[in-house]
Amino acid sequence: MDIQRLFDFLYYQLENYPQDRVLAYQQNGEWQYLSTARLVELAEKTARGLVATLKIQPGEKVILVASQNRPEWLILDLALQMAGAVSVPVYPTISSREYGYIFRESGAKYCFAGGEEVLERVLPAAAEVQSMQQVLSLDRHPELTFWEEIWSDDGAVELEHRKQNIVPEELVTIIYTSGTTGNPKGVMLSHRNIVSNIKAVSPLVPLRAGMKALSFLPLNHVFERVVTYAYFYHGINIIHTGLDDIAGDLQTHRPHFFTTVPRLLEKVYDKIFQKGLELKGIKRALFFWALSLTEDYEYNKKYRGLRALKQRIADKLIFAKWRQALGGKVVGILTGASACPVKIARVFSAAGIPVREGYGLTETSPGLTINHFHDELCQLGTVGPAVNGVELRIDDSDGDFAEGEGEILAHGPNVFLGYFKQPELTAPVFKDLEGKRWFCTGDVGRFVKGPGNLDYLVITDRKKELLKTSGGKYVAPAPIESKLREHFLVEQVMVVGEKRKFVSALIVPAREALEKWCRSKGLPFVNVGQAITLPQVMKRYQEVVDRYNPLFSHTEQIKKFTLLDAVWEPVKADGTEGELTPTLKLKRRVILKKYGAQIEQMYNT
Repeated sequence: MDIQRLFDFLYYQLENYPQDRVLAYQQNGEWQYLSTARLVELAEKTARGLVATLKIQPGEKVILVASQNRPEWLILDLALQMAGAVSVPVYPTISSREYGYIFRESGAKYCFAGGEEVLERVLPAAAEVQSMQQVLSLDRHPELTFWEEIWSDDGAVELEHRKQNIVPEELVTIIYTSGTTGNPKGVMLSHRNIVSNIKAVSPLVPLRAGMKALSFLPLNHVFERVVTYAYFYHGINIIHTGLDDIAGDLQTHRPHFFTTVPRLLEKVYDKIFQKGLELKGIKRALFFWALSLTEDYEYNKKYRGLRALKQRIADKLIFAKWRQALGGKVVGILTGASACPVKIARVFSAAGIPVREGYGLTETSPGLTINHFHDELCQLGTVGPAVNGVELRIDDSDGDFAEGEGEILAHGPNVFLGYFKQPELTAPVFKDLEGKRWFCTGDVGRFVKGPGNLDYLVITDRKKELLKTSGGKYVAPAPIESKLREHFLVEQVMVVGEKRKFVSALIVPAREALEKWCRSKGLPFVNVGQAITLPQVMKRYQEVVDRYNPLFSHTEQIKKFTLLDAVWEPVKADGTEGELTPTLKLKRRVILKKYGAQIEQMYNT
């Protein structure tokens, strides 16, 4: 069948790779499964309910939000597409104020929400938005309509008529970006945008029918959502899980593939490293010997002679245990949403757990580049070559860039339709060059030649996040932050220095690692707040900074830092805005404001 619309991927699976367990999820502590046929049945039944019960019209906006990935969310997403409505997926971790903003701007009449904590923020926001007619619950609730209650056997003729008349160019979803600098923007994507990207990326990943994939990144994020439809395309069995359940579910289901953000891989590595530190004698020596072998690893590298023997020994004694901890069957991990430290991709891949990094934005549906899992078209330190159908160029005409660097521009069928209700924000992100309309990503990068004599993209920073010191020197904070976070004692870091004499940093210590380090040195540890007052702790973090400073130019080196007794997260316990976006990027605006006093102290002393 010819796939033109997003929901066609489900029918494609039904026709070509029908699965008995296409979706796995937990209910009351027991694993439940849906077949492809049952998923189609539920999606169509829900779509008929949207048409016959709620009277939702083509083009109407509907909010989708759930505390974690679950079949109901995916069923509703499919149903809304079939009914010709426009889904507006929203992060479960945003504040009530941000919910209110999205409800008002989207003009949505209905919201489907799941999870008690989500409803605590959604309901007050919905009550203050005049256009919002009803909040329906994905769980049974004494005061809300349960989503299954809209199911209907009526409306089948109308539904089929709508499905047949949906064209690829139609708007299918509005995805509100994380908003690192202010209110989120609604990114409008068509069926064609997303379908073209799935078709372009699918041949590059190691998936085949019947494999299992773990799904824990939020489905409302374009990355996980698009990957889910790619799973339909390949006949993959999807296991929905939560962040707190990943370790156990890796053992239970033994997946072959999953997508993640770099920070989660960093945390896994930190735990592995911590366990290595706890070993004694020969076991400890073997662990760090094996780890040292990963330092010269490159994709596609072939080992020979003594080095090959060492690799086999390390693999049998150490790396095999790492793979077993992930279930023992992983053939690939795809990371995106933010920059992946080279060390992380190198260590896991060297251990036989292939990690590949891709690059894209919500505005590009999302994939622009990817390091291939096969055919040797991959290179560490890059985000890979452009995917099929996408053109990239480097534009150095608007900014003070290093030689060979500039803003990354993209052209292709996956580039979005524009920002919802904000033409004044849409116009500046497009540029007409050589008869083509290019999307300005806002990211800074350069090309390097790699395998296959292709151009591989290297991301160096965000254009708008470049710092300019009072001496007129530009500093890219992201590479510095990424390098510092490689250290097991560092949980988070933000580099500051805009219009300042020098660069400094706010550092959030990794609590568990700091506690273990203190106890190993015979130092008292009550909490992070107490520990960071100890001279020995300050000295240790100075050593960390001193270790990485030589990797950067004199201007980029951190001259001062402040340790913070803090936890940076997307949303606080009281529902207020946190320091991170839902994809764990830094909200620099929020952090600068919150820690203004500490920053001033670094520059005034």
